[in-house]
Amino acid sequence: MRKRSWGFVAVGLLVALLLAGVVSNYASSHPDGLDSSLLKGCTVDADGEITGGSCPAQQAKDHELADSPLADYGIRGVDNGFLSTGLSGVLGVLLTFALGGGVFWLLRRRGPARPGDADQAAREGRQPAGTAG
Repeated sequence: MRKRSWGFVAVGLLVALLLAGVVSNYASSHPDGLDSSLLKGCTVDADGEITGGSCPAQQAKDHELADSPLADYGIRGVDNGFLSTGLSGVLGVLLTFALGGGVFWLLRRRGPARPGDADQAAREGRQPAGTAG
């Protein structure tokens, strides 16, 4: 990878870390469209608990991973909500970057492709360098 490409990737990673670590704390805490539609027909108190009526949200159960370390947009054991949300966002970005980088590293071209390599290989009856199969 060229120096210029590394700079682009580094700046992109830095922006993603900033958004995940800081800006994510200012996202709306109000229910999204799915949550709102599931609550139609129910009476809800100020804490968001269903107090009456009938709606699909009454059949909702906790997810199997509800007790996982990164459940509910935070890190279990970190009492500061701002820090917990920020750290979970940063950890998510780093894990995604590492996983994506690993996949790209595995799928990268092995040799440099030069103009005419495929034509020369075809004339010689062999596979061009850097291709599979």
